[in-house]
Amino acid sequence: MTKPALHIAIPAMDEADYLPSTMADLFAQQIDRPVHIHVCVNQPEDYWQTHPDICENNRQTLQWLHKLKASGRPLHIIDRSSRGCGWKGKQRGVGMARKTLFQSILEKASDQDLIVSLDADTHVGPDYLQHLVESFQAHPEALAMAVPYYHPLSGDRLENWPFGPPTLRPGYSPSDKDQEIADRAILRYEIYMRCYHLNMLRIASPYAFTALGSAIAFRCRSYRRIGGMIPAQSGEDFYLMQKFCKRGPIVQYGECCVYPSARFSTRVGFGTGPALIKGSQGDWSSYPIYPPALFDQVRQAYDALPRLYRHDLDLPFLEFLASQFKDANLWQPLRENFKDLPHFVRAFHEKADALRILQFLKQSLRANTSSDASKDAASLSDAQALDENLQLFTRCYADLLPVQMRPTLLSGFAPTRIEEAPTYLLAQIRDQLFQMEMMARKNACL
Repeated sequence: MTKPALHIAIPAMDEADYLPSTMADLFAQQIDRPVHIHVCVNQPEDYWQTHPDICENNRQTLQWLHKLKASGRPLHIIDRSSRGCGWKGKQRGVGMARKTLFQSILEKASDQDLIVSLDADTHVGPDYLQHLVESFQAHPEALAMAVPYYHPLSGDRLENWPFGPPTLRPGYSPSDKDQEIADRAILRYEIYMRCYHLNMLRIASPYAFTALGSAIAFRCRSYRRIGGMIPAQSGEDFYLMQKFCKRGPIVQYGECCVYPSARFSTRVGFGTGPALIKGSQGDWSSYPIYPPALFDQVRQAYDALPRLYRHDLDLPFLEFLASQFKDANLWQPLRENFKDLPHFVRAFHEKADALRILQFLKQSLRANTSSDASKDAASLSDAQALDENLQLFTRCYADLLPVQMRPTLLSGFAPTRIEEAPTYLLAQIRDQLFQMEMMARKNACL
């Protein structure tokens, strides 16, 4: 019997300098089943007038890919960048490229095949695909996997990048000042993402995932089951993972990790690239460190669901949801339509999804709420919120680590301005958050 195949989906725009390294990693995979690589070289059609440099870069990428395919490599090339082939109107961006790739794969793939979403500037180890297969075999009920990730810093080498609990880097020596600016930005961004994810795991949210387009895998049948994805110009990975979470479980952990590049980029409206640009200029307002107390308010609502099933409650997260949906009687129709608690809980989470939780966190930081806890949280600086998170995670997650790996640094972080912390300290904090996140992911999958 033929083993299910793996289909690697890679959108590429302005990636001539990066794609060859990613392809080399894929060609080095040690796996005993068919692997097909699908690349969509893409750009808006109007870039021929506005961004001729990107058009030329894409032309070189296509030329290189066709030579590679002629040499016998298992490549499927989608050209959405040559003259007349680019995106037109509002249907454009990385979301449209991913959707195009997934649809093309579904035309030839079986339900059991795996689709692996990757980016053109992302490294993976030689066992990456095999470990993905093993993760799905271990969790046959899972619709998708949110793959662990780790952004290398300048000077890091692939063989030294961590999987699982890493050893802390002995020191930090950037190659130059500009590279240190980029390193500091990605460290600050990762600290934001990992604090968010660890808190979502801590409160047992069904939407505890980190969405990176380069760190998602799923079965073809699962993608068909959710009805495909929304081709957003950015944030498409977030909405795709949210759809998977609404239909079934996702895998959080496996013996694998992806290593995306930390690049300043304006190719998408929001996400890693734009975040690094804004952050390097001192603006982290879109990516604050959320205090744990705000997640506790979400968990308070989760814990109260048996009571909410019987009667309305005055809780901050529930009041926020009622205001968002502009419905003061939001829960009575659910009680009438779902005659037992498990179905009511599922319907609640359909409404109180990852987007609503994120909106609640952001609004609560503005302190325009009646909740004293929200007002207190809004008064914290990012550094103070980080300190609270670090101390909480040390209590919650450190025991999941082997004794020799338990953090000694975290609770000693001084709540000054994050921007004033030395780079090596940010790197150590990021690495220890990574350790605890990996163990928390693993614990969530048990």
